[in-house]
Amino acid sequence: MDNRQAFGSWLSGPRAAMEEAGADFGYRGEQLGLPKEGPGSVAGPGRRIGALAVDWGLCVLIAYGLITDGYTPRTTPNWALLVFLVLSVLTVGTVGVTPGKRLFGIRVVAVDTGRVAPLRALARTLLLCLAIPALIWDRDTRGLHDRLAKTVEIRI
Repeated sequence: MDNRQAFGSWLSGPRAAMEEAGADFGYRGEQLGLPKEGPGSVAGPGRRIGALAVDWGLCVLIAYGLITDGYTPRTTPNWALLVFLVLSVLTVGTVGVTPGKRLFGIRVVAVDTGRVAPLRALARTLLLCLAIPALIWDRDTRGLHDRLAKTVEIRI
């Protein structure tokens, strides 16, 4: 007898297989006590990637225009990463948003206190600059950099 249900669950991934088995995963941010949708809910990946793209573009423009001055364009990405690090630490550590995050309506908050301390923002940004921790997500779609810094990006 041909059992295609096992093959289909393998293609759908482990989450789909667990849901078929009756496991309830809830919604993003439920474990953190955040609302399901609207202000205060966990920001979706699309918003976060869009905000990151805006911030990175802004940092590349700053690095190209002010630091490298167009003479050494090969070093622009290196300077842009440094500008991104400084921009992110200063803005997230003080007001909780970068220009891109503000544009996309999201804010970084600490899970326990609500306000991101500068050292926590520094740790989060250093891990974000490594890129790999940001690509590993949990079920709340928080990156490893957010989990280690005990922060979450929420919708404003």
